[in-house]
Amino acid sequence: MVNTIDMQDLRHLNLFRKVTHLETRYCFSYNEILMFCVPRRDISRGLGKNGENLKKMSDILRKRIRIIPIPNGIEEAKQFIQAVIAPVGFKDIEITPNEIIVNAGSENKAALLGRNKRRLNEMKEIVKDFFKVDYRVI
Repeated sequence: MVNTIDMQDLRHLNLFRKVTHLETRYCFSYNEILMFCVPRRDISRGLGKNGENLKKMSDILRKRIRIIPIPNGIEEAKQFIQAVIAPVGFKDIEITPNEIIVNAGSENKAALLGRNKRRLNEMKEIVKDFFKVDYRVI
């Protein structure tokens, strides 16, 4: 995940650096999509002209790739979570000092939980790594 980089993540980060010429240490997987976090100003540079960098990496890894902005503190948690779970949406998000609660609504709750709560567990780990708080879906 974010705090612990295993050998596979290191390979992904090296490929990202070679293709986009951007340095980052944030690489994680959510819902079979490989996500890289870069500073907001470098997103267009990471995507490349007409998304060429994204297509190139996607062809090499045979996975879907997404580049999202790095959150600057818990204030940007809503935009970060929205970027990670897109295209699935949510009604509201409540941020408390030790927990982030997402109100998904009846239509999107199943999509946020996933089979055997797989997506919920992935998102819990991502939120714990970035914001050091717990994550719940209601």
